[in-house]
Amino acid sequence: MKKKKISELENLVEQTKRKEKVKKEKVDWKWILIIVSITFAISFCLSFVANTIIPNITLFFGIVITIIFILVGILFDIIGVSVTAADEKVFHSMNSRKVKGASIAVRFKKKADKVSNFCCDVIGDICGVISGSAGATIATILVVKYNWNVIFSGLLVTSIISSLTIGGKAIGKSFAINKSDIILYEFAKFISNFYH
Repeated sequence: MKKKKISELENLVEQTKRKEKVKKEKVDWKWILIIVSITFAISFCLSFVANTIIPNITLFFGIVITIIFILVGILFDIIGVSVTAADEKVFHSMNSRKVKGASIAVRFKKKADKVSNFCCDVIGDICGVISGSAGATIATILVVKYNWNVIFSGLLVTSIISSLTIGGKAIGKSFAINKSDIILYEFAKFISNFYH
């Protein structure tokens, strides 16, 4: 039994090595530098806005901003997973028939790792930072205006934000995998409106 498990693992290792020989890719340092720069710029701007505007908002707007950024994070996570899971052949067929957005879908699919990295990691992390800042403001308002316990309000708000984000992304991932072609097509069609 143990020998069989080892041989199955060795078999998988061999198959992986063969795939790597067929599709040998080097680390794209240019992309890494670009994405780090973009992330820094977006994070810096949004964090500046978050730190200057969010502390002065009302409870209602704090909740609205938090929900919006949680939903944006979930939406981009869905897009990132869809691009990775979609079937490229479908979009080549659509592209040959000149279907709107199909050429962009093919480009996204060919660069799935980069698109997924941008959508899931960059946008997702930035949304997490903003919703966290808004959550801290909500907790502060609950303490100052409504005399809530400091520890309880912080724990409650953080727990709600975390559970909504993680739960939403869990639901979104299943949806994205099952409907990946449709989601990628709709996203590419939307993006095509900005190309001439």
